[in-house]
Amino acid sequence: MADAGSELEKIMLVEDEEDIRAVAELALEAVGGFTLKTCASGQSALETLESFQPQLIVLDVMMPGMDGPTTLKAIRQRPGFARTPAVFMTAKVQPDEVSGYLSQGAAAVIPKPFDPMALPDRIREIWDSLDAKAHPQ
Repeated sequence: MADAGSELEKIMLVEDEEDIRAVAELALEAVGGFTLKTCASGQSALETLESFQPQLIVLDVMMPGMDGPTTLKAIRQRPGFARTPAVFMTAKVQPDEVSGYLSQGAAAVIPKPFDPMALPDRIREIWDSLDAKAHPQ
């Protein structure tokens, strides 16, 4: 969970589309300065979760095999990851869909397509809002 005043550094991005993964990786590493671990599937994310120890997880909703919500549910079962903040990225952003993702434990939803140059700032906004909720003034 976000610690008061803690700086977000380590993000895990789970995205099956190689081109989207590459654009997000460039935006988050080169522009945002984050340490990023990219995974092409939910299974890959589960395999590297413990070794990478992300502070925040960004998940594509629609992936073959294990989709984003299923991956998040599996992550929540892992010791030490029950409260790791997760954000869904999806093109499905109707209000009822967004509220569904939030009810499944997502901290926020980032619509696709996203603006690569704005992505790092959006991720920081989400992180800061989590920090504010966890430690109100």
